[in-house]
Amino acid sequence: MFTEIHSFEEFLKLKEEEPAMLAYFSTEACNVCKVLKPKVEELIEAEFSKIKLAYIKSDKLPEVAAQNQIFTAPTIVVFIEGREYIRKSRSIGISELQREIEHPYSMMFSEE
Repeated sequence: MFTEIHSFEEFLKLKEEEPAMLAYFSTEACNVCKVLKPKVEELIEAEFSKIKLAYIKSDKLPEVAAQNQIFTAPTIVVFIEGREYIRKSRSIGISELQREIEHPYSMMFSEE
């Protein structure tokens, strides 16, 4: 389930504490975002349950968007150990996202 971020400090803390985090940047006016978000959530919960989901409304938190160089919605950024690993914007395919997450996820969580 997505955790909605309410401040830049909250975003930084989550990114620092979680070994893997998917940040979903959206805006209120983005209809594509509303359709894509539940599909991303379903994928992560079904296949990559150890990835923390963060939801950021770019229009409400412009400083978080600016610090992460987010210029369009939707944008998905996957952070591994606090560092950006994957970035997808605009037209995002779920199967493509799944393929890109599989390798780093299996490397991080294979021993558990």
